Amino acid sequence: MKAVIMAGGEGKRLKAVTGPLPKPMVPLLGKPLMERCVELLRENGITELCATLRYNPGPIMDYFGDGERFGVEISWRVETEPLGTAGGVKACMDLLGGEPFLVISGDAACDFDLRRLALEHGRSGAAVTVALHECPEPLRYGVAVADEGGDIRCFIEKPGWGRVVSDLVSTGIYVVDPRAMDYVPDREPFDFAADLFPLLLKNGERIHGALPPGYWCDVGTPRSYYQCCVDALDGRLRLPDAAAVPARAAEEEARPPLAGENLRVERVGCADRAKLMRGLSTSLMACGAEFSEGLTISRGHCAARIAPSARESELIIEATASDAPFAGELSGTLSELARTLERSDAEAELG
Repeated sequence: MKAVIMAGGEGKRLKAVTGPLPKPMVPLLGKPLMERCVELLRENGITELCATLRYNPGPIMDYFGDGERFGVEISWRVETEPLGTAGGVKACMDLLGGEPFLVISGDAACDFDLRRLALEHGRSGAAVTVALHECPEPLRYGVAVADEGGDIRCFIEKPGWGRVVSDLVSTGIYVVDPRAMDYVPDREPFDFAADLFPLLLKNGERIHGALPPGYWCDVGTPRSYYQCCVDALDGRLRLPDAAAVPARAAEEEARPPLAGENLRVERVGCADRAKLMRGLSTSLMACGAEFSEGLTISRGHCAARIAPSARESELIIEATASDAPFAGELSGTLSELARTLERSDAEAELG
């Protein structure tokens, strides 16, 4: 499969971060956003690329060249006049051939399994498959309304809250059958969401909505850029060379399980690990708790340990006892104590 990278945007809302740089060159943990996109494509076996450019194309072309340094082949299409998203892709059709191809934004961040997306498109038989993502605040995006089979019935572009009827938004990542591009005029402004998709539906063509697991972020504002960087550092966005979270997870994995018979392990969700641990430490201090490795209580016939998980919103509770039912009761009692303290904190915040 070949791919088109749309990298012509100016990113006006991100100017406080980008300055004169074109948006695809904004760094994400040391590499430009577009390089992260190229890494994802290469990881999924997609190495023949065409990139559409318009705003300040020089720095992008100088950095990537023909793509050889990045293990891919890149051809360039520079627009002298804006052609829109679909119009820009239309200009690449001479390089794409007669097979379905991928369209992806060069200034968004994601870690989707693109092979899986392509397979789903092949099974669907649709003219276009749109990668969707669950978004609790979909106001900046195109909201998709899909039926039970996953076919999209309509799109609502950038709705106000009064028009929000779904939390599924278009990521701007598409697998496109070449027949869909027959509807796009040559060398004229034409947009996927505003023009092509309504035209396809009007003509009885199917648009399939896929919901691939994984992370996606439209890096369109300083706030979303900052959040994306934090997500990459915390491991919510999987990047090939980001090692911060695996190291923290390895710390938890390296910790030996609590020694003793009939080990029981429970995980308790929470909003603030450290704050909940403070409440548990205070509550159990009179029981002779030790605090060298999490919170540990030990008696002759049983032991328990409560410690934060490597995950941000979770505690791990372990209990052992010579009597198996008692080990279960001990872990259950401590878990319920943690949940009670968590509820009390939540109710206090609500006032």
